[in-house]
Amino acid sequence: QVQMVESGGGLVQAGGSLRLSCAGSGRTFTAYNVGWFRQAPGKERDFVGIISWNGGTTFYADSVKGRFTISRDNAKNTVYLQMNSLKPGDTAVYYCAAGTGWTPREHDYAYWGQGTQVTVSS
Repeated sequence: QVQMVESGGGLVQAGGSLRLSCAGSGRTFTAYNVGWFRQAPGKERDFVGIISWNGGTTFYADSVKGRFTISRDNAKNTVYLQMNSLKPGDTAVYYCAAGTGWTPREHDYAYWGQGTQVTVSS
């Protein structure tokens, strides 16, 4: 079983930056690809991006490409989501999720964090 905890959410003005952290459990977490998803009120949960187990490869949704960057420090069992040039449309609960595949599908991720709220004001 993999457990993860997100942190770093909060309120930020449009154009600002925020870094989210996803702290995972032990070496098992280190072996998984980690995706980031977000869910706005009344909307479905959408794919944001993914990083490979060793941090060597990333892929992003078009909506965030060029603004968001995913990285990981496996020595600390932590994955990061650096969010720059934030827009009000980025407001959502952000989740990290662990899985073995390379996929944007929510269903393909077995383990999820509790989520952290990001609010971007205009």
